[in-house]
Amino acid sequence: PEQNLLPTSWVKDSRGSDTETMYQTVTDGLHSLYTRKLQPLEETYLFHDFHSPALEPADFQSKPMVLLVGQYSTGKTTFIRYLLEQDFPGMRIGPEPTTDGFIAVMYGENEGVVPGNALVVDPKKPFRKLNAFGNSFLNRFICSQMPNQVLQSISIIDTPGILSGEKQRISRGYDFAEVLRWFGERVDRIILLFDAHKLDISDEFSEAIKAFRGQDDKIRVVLNKADQVDTQQLMRVYGALMWSLGKVINTPEVVRVFLGSFWAKPLQNTENRRLFEAESQDLFRDIQSLPRNAALRKLNDLIKRARLAKVHAYIISYLKKEMPTLFGREKKKEELIMRLPEIYSFLQREHHISPGDFPNVTKMQEMLQHYDFNKFPSLKMKLIESVDKMLASKIAVLMAMIREEESKQPPAMVSGGAFEGSQDGPFGRGYGEGISAGADAEDWIVSRDKHRYDEIFYTLMPVNGKITGVNAKKEMMNSRLPNTVLGKIWKLADCDHDGMLDDEEFALAQHLIKVKLEGYELPNELPDHLVPPAHRKHHDVDGTYNHQD
Repeated sequence: PEQNLLPTSWVKDSRGSDTETMYQTVTDGLHSLYTRKLQPLEETYLFHDFHSPALEPADFQSKPMVLLVGQYSTGKTTFIRYLLEQDFPGMRIGPEPTTDGFIAVMYGENEGVVPGNALVVDPKKPFRKLNAFGNSFLNRFICSQMPNQVLQSISIIDTPGILSGEKQRISRGYDFAEVLRWFGERVDRIILLFDAHKLDISDEFSEAIKAFRGQDDKIRVVLNKADQVDTQQLMRVYGALMWSLGKVINTPEVVRVFLGSFWAKPLQNTENRRLFEAESQDLFRDIQSLPRNAALRKLNDLIKRARLAKVHAYIISYLKKEMPTLFGREKKKEELIMRLPEIYSFLQREHHISPGDFPNVTKMQEMLQHYDFNKFPSLKMKLIESVDKMLASKIAVLMAMIREEESKQPPAMVSGGAFEGSQDGPFGRGYGEGISAGADAEDWIVSRDKHRYDEIFYTLMPVNGKITGVNAKKEMMNSRLPNTVLGKIWKLADCDHDGMLDDEEFALAQHLIKVKLEGYELPNELPDHLVPPAHRKHHDVDGTYNHQD
């Protein structure tokens, strides 16, 4: 009965007949669209050989994944330890390059390690297509399973520390950048870690970042160990980091950088403690939102993949069309590869495609050397139209389903580990500050400065113990706050809604101005601890202050 409440979608099967396909979930819908509409196009035009292996059911069903990338000893493994608040199997930490392989840290009832070769034959894990990278990679790939609350919502991928020496890079035995690109296409968040003392971007790190081309929306940068420098040095380090990143990440937008010290040790330099706490909370919120946005991310990645597959089909079919039937094939092939940038421009105009949808021209030229163009398939418009139809109408159905699923059962936010207890209690962000200052005090917090406010109050010529709005306005305008903010402060301070302020209400208004000038937000309703003592008897009768006008 539950299933019948969910939306359904109509899909035309490959034979062209209308068959009703019920998408019970967004995940089912994505998988169905991929296998029916997009995969036939990919298989026909060798997309999997050129760009990315075919997607598996586990790719659609997997939990959100976070990929950590950085040079050795920048604190990647320690960062995972900090989030989980416990050691994970296979973990090694040290100042030298310790993590020499990829570790997928995932949830499991029993703690243990699954080696790479066993991992890529498990249909429930989204790693089956990694077997293409061979034994050199699989021997350095493990899955670390443990019963941890954080891992019930997300999985974390730890990567080898990136090296700067040429000899060390060559000895990896597998294409490191290609493995990162594979993960980059499938994860929900890519976190690049930098150390405050290690800002240089080596050649291998530069290649790794370039492997994430097209995934810029997933990238976040963490400047770790920021407590090891003072404020002035931190400003210079931050500037140097942004300058280095600007050379490698070619986007007009500024990448989001989080500063802090992400381990459970005392801060070495406490000058910027408030900044680090605010930054870590922002990063936690970013990670906590991943389960909520997971379905949208998979939908977005499927659309990106569909656009690339269409462009790839146009390129391959064009090369086939230009080839001679008998003589001069090799010469023509070389000429077409040389002219590939011109062919890109022609296809952009011919099919009205954005230049950003085209694959990297140099890489494409290298890969085309190994193929016989005469064996390429010619253009089959039916396959292209099928994908166009999917993008035009079917995706919109899934978008509506995502919103409906979220409204019925919102995904749980990431909890446990470092995410637990940081919001509530006296160590929560903003506790005892701004509007919540004095919440657990015996006295009315405004009374501590009331003698100063009273001096101003009595210069404003009160009548029967109250000042008019006109007189109050003149004084409140001295704060230089906008009228919209001052209007809100007036509503909060005028507890009895008589259009005038007595001495306590005026003192409250001045206190709220002070709170706002210190950079804190104002509440929509006045908290109980700020209600002036003389007005608290009304509070018991009315229930709340500041009724909506």
